[in-house]
Order: sequence, then structure tokens, then C-alpha cells
Amino acid sequence: MKVRILVRLKPGVLDPQGRAVHHSLEGMGFDGVDDVRIGRMIEMDVVDGTSDETLNTMCEKLLANMVIEDFAIEKLEGEKETA
Repeated sequence: MKVRILVRLKPGVLDPQGRAVHHSLEGMGFDGVDDVRIGRMIEMDVVDGTSDETLNTMCEKLLANMVIEDFAIEKLEGEKETA
């Protein structure tokens, strides 16, 4: 089973990378962008039946810095595994 994990900074945590991208977009003439937040996406192939608790523990212990980041887990049940 393919799993997608989205890791992003918690609200209120400063995002200097997002601020730099926002500034660059404005400098390039892209108006109408109020804010930019940068995160990361992790895709994993896990054994079918891997529990939500196990996936949460992976995120809490390794994949996300729980002090400053939140995460969301999405199971992509219909997608085929890629080599």
C-alpha cells in the first residue's frame, strides 16, 4: 500500500523559506499571493494492513519534528507501487 505523508510547519512557526519564495514571487510580478508555507511530502510503500497507529508512531518518532511540525497521513489505496 502506498502512503503519502505531508509534513508542514505548525501555525505560528516562522517559515523563512516560505517568506523567501513569497518575496521572489512578488518580485517576479505574481500578485495575489498572500502567504507561502513550505513543507515536504514523503511517499512510502508499506505492507497492506499497516495500522494507523504504526504510521502515526513513524511520523512522531522520525518523520516530523513534533515541536514545530504537524503531519497528515493519506493512504493511496488505488495507486500501484512503482519501482
